[in-house]
Amino acid sequence: MTAILRNESGKLLHSSVLLTGMLALLSAFMFAAYPGFAEEAEFVEEAFPPVLIGLFGFEALHTIEGFVASYLFSLIWILFAGMFFAYVSAGLIVEDVRTRKMDLILSNPVSRESVVLQKVAALWVPLVVVNAGLLVVLLVGASVLGESLDPVDLGMVLLLSVPYLLVCVGIGIVLSVTVDRVETAQASALGLVFILWLVDGLSDMDPDFEWIGTFTPSRYFTPTDVLVHQEYAYGDAGILLAVFLVLLGLAVVIFARRDI
Repeated sequence: MTAILRNESGKLLHSSVLLTGMLALLSAFMFAAYPGFAEEAEFVEEAFPPVLIGLFGFEALHTIEGFVASYLFSLIWILFAGMFFAYVSAGLIVEDVRTRKMDLILSNPVSRESVVLQKVAALWVPLVVVNAGLLVVLLVGASVLGESLDPVDLGMVLLLSVPYLLVCVGIGIVLSVTVDRVETAQASALGLVFILWLVDGLSDMDPDFEWIGTFTPSRYFTPTDVLVHQEYAYGDAGILLAVFLVLLGLAVVIFARRDI
């Protein structure tokens, strides 16, 4: 039975297109600022306090690769896209429970485990739409500026971001099956993704506390390594996928045993 998957996929299409449009506008503003920014990149980097450099992972800002990786991916993609996926997934289960729609769903021959898995699987829509849309926007934007981004590296950084985004999904779905209010689940998901991102950046600045960052998902996805250094961290992506599967399994077990 895939009715839930088809229904949820259709519902997510509108928000996926909307997010893609927002990212396209932000990318356009960034590309418009790049020519003047590149000329003063050295002074800009010196003007940034170490805390911001640690948080955003600024590197090679005078190049289009470094600019895109440091600004668009390290800030907008890791933080805001991660928060989007956590927010959406946090409402997948608890909203139906609160509105009693879940009673109707479970009156059909479908298991609770299948409900969770199909709802999470429906997130393939924003993953595909947003990644594909951003790929086109960045390639076109760089071309308009007379610059070039390697489509292979750009495709790889988007592909390697998927495990990170799936961990954000895992955080959201666990909250969705444990919290009783939609607003609480979604606010908690947003806050947790932000805190994890903040902890990663701040812990990286002090060798005594750097180990704390190993417990944050953003530590295992570094866009500058891909776009600037052409280094593909498949092992880190594997770790993130394993964490996502653990979170998803936890959510399935909790929901299967929960009294609704």
